[in-house]
Amino acid sequence: MPNDFNQRIIDEFRANGGRVGGPFEGGRLVLLTTTGARSGAPHTTPVAYLPDTDRLLVIASAGGAPRHPDWFHNLVANPRVTVEDGVFVYEAKATVLEGDERDRLFARAAEADPGWAEYQAKTTRVIPVVALEPVPGPPGSNAASPGAALKLVHDAFRRELALIRKEIAGSGPRLGAQLRVNCLTVCQGLGFHHAAEDGGIFPALAARHPGHAATFDRLRREHERVAALLDDLQRAVAAEDTEPGAVLAEVERLTGELEAHLDYEEEQLIPLLDAP
Repeated sequence: MPNDFNQRIIDEFRANGGRVGGPFEGGRLVLLTTTGARSGAPHTTPVAYLPDTDRLLVIASAGGAPRHPDWFHNLVANPRVTVEDGVFVYEAKATVLEGDERDRLFARAAEADPGWAEYQAKTTRVIPVVALEPVPGPPGSNAASPGAALKLVHDAFRRELALIRKEIAGSGPRLGAQLRVNCLTVCQGLGFHHAAEDGGIFPALAARHPGHAATFDRLRREHERVAALLDDLQRAVAAEDTEPGAVLAEVERLTGELEAHLDYEEEQLIPLLDAP
């Protein structure tokens, strides 16, 4: 893509917590910063990604062009990259997948979106699939305050669930492999988020604001309810013969309960998080 187009997407992404319009609207997008293979300078590129539980997958399609995109050559030369997902900024290790693993994951991607197969059909090169695995360490954030950071995290879950609902509604008579992974990934992410709140944020805030004990008790009870719904969704996704409609029903149940929980948590916690 032309550099000026890329820069508009990058600016919009950073200004809106990962939300953009145009060709990426409603899709999954990250900003990938690589180190130039020849220049050594940082280069940031918007790229579509696929969830893969504890890592992201990016595909070096270049729209089916005959050459790999520049960002791919950069990460081959320097596998340490920076990922911005609209909430966090973190370092990751890029691994170019090969053989059966590459073929299996590319087929999974093409099943979910035939556009990937169309790109492969346009070129004689084998389109690479790259795994981005976070490097251990605390991520950074562009949020203006702790309360703003909480809202960004919540909005990311809202967007992902909305996208999953759309994908399930538009699927065929069977639940595709990538859709299963999408569901399991958001379940895992919500579980980690709530565990971090229960074990860290809530106790710290409760110590500073003892008059809000009832609020934290309610939030913990809601976490237990959401956890039960996450278990139901994971069981539905894991069943080999499950129908998309059954999974959609579980996603809708989860979304309804979670939306109410997130709204209440933001109403109660953002003022406490941002209090002087």
